[in-house]
Amino acid sequence: MNPHTKLISSLSLILGTTITISSTHWMMAWTGLELNTLAIIPFISKSHHPRAIEATIKYFLVQATASTLLLFSSMTNAWSSGQWDITQLTHPTSSLLLTVAIAMKLGLVPFHFWFPEVLQGSSLITALFLSTMMKFPPVTLLLLTTHSLNPTLLTALAIASVALGGWMGLNQTQLRKLLAFSSLAHLGWMTAVIIYNPKLALLTFYLYVLTTTTVFLALNSTKTLKLTTLMTSWTKSPTLNATLMLVLLSLAGLPPLTGFLPKWLIIQELAKQEMATTATILAILSLLGLFFYLRLAYHSTITLPPNSTNHMKHWHFTKPTNTTAAILATLSTLILPLSPLILAAA
Repeated sequence: MNPHTKLISSLSLILGTTITISSTHWMMAWTGLELNTLAIIPFISKSHHPRAIEATIKYFLVQATASTLLLFSSMTNAWSSGQWDITQLTHPTSSLLLTVAIAMKLGLVPFHFWFPEVLQGSSLITALFLSTMMKFPPVTLLLLTTHSLNPTLLTALAIASVALGGWMGLNQTQLRKLLAFSSLAHLGWMTAVIIYNPKLALLTFYLYVLTTTTVFLALNSTKTLKLTTLMTSWTKSPTLNATLMLVLLSLAGLPPLTGFLPKWLIIQELAKQEMATTATILAILSLLGLFFYLRLAYHSTITLPPNSTNHMKHWHFTKPTNTTAAILATLSTLILPLSPLILAAA
């Protein structure tokens, strides 16, 4: 990619995210989302591979539709109430349209169809941006409008997302698609509690971003895209793969790792809200996700491929340790003992 194009796209991405997060007017929020959509397109299509071009077109069409729905929702609300303020969403139809628009932006079920395909057509770093940074603006809008949204609809979306995210990840061998379904399940957990405890939903999102970033950086270091490649990557960097196993178990939500914290607190919060049935369903469905995370962890460190490989095995690091990945991996696995401090700060 041309350095100037890369610079302009990166700055536009940061600017679009900042505008949406800091805005209180619907038009400014919409402008930020449009900037974001246009800025990420060169990163998705930079390889010029047919799959990348297909991913770019899918991403553009879905995001344009979602932005149109969001604009229509805000205009309907302004027509009925005279308010353009994001927090003053009072019209029922506007609330419904906004929920659909945000679900499309985030890739929640039943608007998830584009997300795995777009991630599969992108490079690992672009997939990281799509899974983390590009979700900040829609999550912010969801947080600002929680008081106006339908709790039953959000709970239904959450349960469907966690169920489908776990179910569709079971037979996946492509790691980017697998992480897309993992994202789907985690956003489902966040959506389930966002009305009742927005701060907890934000904490869940932050920890999801932290662990997902660590996984993507680790996979990018070893250039691993499939399960079969993951089996042999341990010879290149044994320490990194052992750390990756712990981070994957953290992403699954196993104690005493960091990923257990949001699931534990969400189940506790739902029980307080007398939603024990929802909490039980989510806990049972998380076992589906646990299965494919365990399979990933097993492949990353414990198994050897069934046949001998033709390339020379590297027993030493070919490049220095990635300090960023090391710090993120530590945070992704060891934050749980600090949970009282985090809760006090929240």
